[in-house]
Amino acid sequence: MNVGIGLPIGDPATLLIWAQHADAGPFSTLGLLDRLVYDNPEPLVALAVLAGATSRIRVQTEVLLAPLRDTALLAKQAATLDRMTGGRLVLGLGVGGRDDDHQVSGIDIRTRGRRLDEQMALMCRLWWGEPYDANTGPIGPAPARPGGPEILFGGFKPAALERVARWGDGFLAAAPPSWAGALFDTVRTFWKEYGRDGAPRLVAQVNVALGPQDVLDDARSRMHAYYAFTGMPDRMVAALLTTPTEIRTAITAFTDLGADEVMLYCHALDPSQLHRLADTL
Repeated sequence: MNVGIGLPIGDPATLLIWAQHADAGPFSTLGLLDRLVYDNPEPLVALAVLAGATSRIRVQTEVLLAPLRDTALLAKQAATLDRMTGGRLVLGLGVGGRDDDHQVSGIDIRTRGRRLDEQMALMCRLWWGEPYDANTGPIGPAPARPGGPEILFGGFKPAALERVARWGDGFLAAAPPSWAGALFDTVRTFWKEYGRDGAPRLVAQVNVALGPQDVLDDARSRMHAYYAFTGMPDRMVAALLTTPTEIRTAITAFTDLGADEVMLYCHALDPSQLHRLADTL
């Protein structure tokens, strides 16, 4: 089982410390979430900096809200980062659900799913080196991996799960084991229906905090603020895993469900959590 780290967003200046320590540890991936109307770093810019400060660990958007972005520019940015990192980019994509993010980007939230499918069709063509259209040439550079970086899709609705089989390489499940099993099964079913070879890559995400009381309080406070839009932040905070036993139990449960990787998402800013998490593993 690969185990990655979801990075805290509260202080972008500390992320280099997190990245360098994670790169030296047992962790497989650095993940970074995406919002527009929020006090978080822009993920592609931030991950480019972190990739340059590390040598082996993968960098992953978790998930990038693609419909908010210009498609051709996003294809170019992703290909550039993938090429310059030697294929270490994992492009996790989703549609988002916050009205304010869509309002400030000028995107109708009601069209976000259709827009993402249209974006994928264009980006895949561009990553294969095809022209933008009949009057416009290709947009480089070529990504490190032929056909584009590894693509994961997040989401819960059938359309999002089907998108994994249509366009992606795998699924990112921000759900506990009690929910994730059914999501994984649905993704596998779509994968077979589309005649895809092999199996989808399955990545799980859980929220964690390890440390003294001030670290736990910091994580809970930041989670509560981030998930306030859901109307049930207390429920999200209550699911935070705060002991080595809880974290190991969750990893084992996801392993039993067939997950390939578990992302341990940290909200508290203290980077010494990495050492505690490494000891836990």
